[in-house]
Amino acid sequence: MLKKIDRGAVFLQEHAALFRCPNCHKKMSAKEKGLICEAGHQYDLSKKGTLFFLDHQIKTEYDQEMFIPRGKMIRSGMYRPVIETIHDWLPEGSLLDVGCGEGSFIQQLSQLRAPAFSIGFDLSKEGIYLATNQPISAFWCVADLTNLPFADQQFDAILNIFSPSHYQEFERVLKNTGSIIKVVPQADYLAELRAAYRPNGAPYSNQAVIERFDMEMSIEKRERLTYEFTIPEENQLDLLEMSPLEWQVDPKIKQQLSENPLKKITIDVDVLKGNKRKRFQ
Repeated sequence: MLKKIDRGAVFLQEHAALFRCPNCHKKMSAKEKGLICEAGHQYDLSKKGTLFFLDHQIKTEYDQEMFIPRGKMIRSGMYRPVIETIHDWLPEGSLLDVGCGEGSFIQQLSQLRAPAFSIGFDLSKEGIYLATNQPISAFWCVADLTNLPFADQQFDAILNIFSPSHYQEFERVLKNTGSIIKVVPQADYLAELRAAYRPNGAPYSNQAVIERFDMEMSIEKRERLTYEFTIPEENQLDLLEMSPLEWQVDPKIKQQLSENPLKKITIDVDVLKGNKRKRFQ
């Protein structure tokens, strides 16, 4: 079996045309263990077979302590109806996962139907390093959402699950026939956890995010999925650590929930499928 760095090198040899230099936006070509652009900017594979496309280190609060329980919850079936809907809507071909974290959503989708090839990227190096442990054929990199290291019109589908968007860049790297699938939390998403963590918190709304998607994309499909998930006993503590909701929560509240964890949780999301508007084609 090939080492991770060698698997990454094979991918780059086969798909170098996918990439463009984030520094100067020139074409890239594969070298022995990485990429080099026409201006000489080099990007070398890590031992884990990943590429780091940022020009400086970025410290994020998204770390292993959050990504590991997040992955466990995704694999527990918490998002199974969401994943099945995405699968049904995904076009055939290449896939880019924006803000992929530890890669669990691509892994779950690949169990239903493997894409021609998939790339996942995130701002968190810790998330990307964890993603390399996924038992799937995918390429992982650390990159900036606002300056994607990919050439124009390379992807048949972009996944944008619980992560920020940059539509100008999405539309640039998406094929004219491609689609963006975005998952947006709705008002009752994780309602029980929100109520426990912030009992006096303001009502939750992502309406502005949905309106922006509608403004930027031509919406082909939209479906709201609302259901109650029974949390497996072995995952009940994972729920408490899987999202930014637990940041800056009163330690007494966290202790109470650890001693008496939630048994059920509400999933309430909008799944949106959008295509390029004609002005971008």
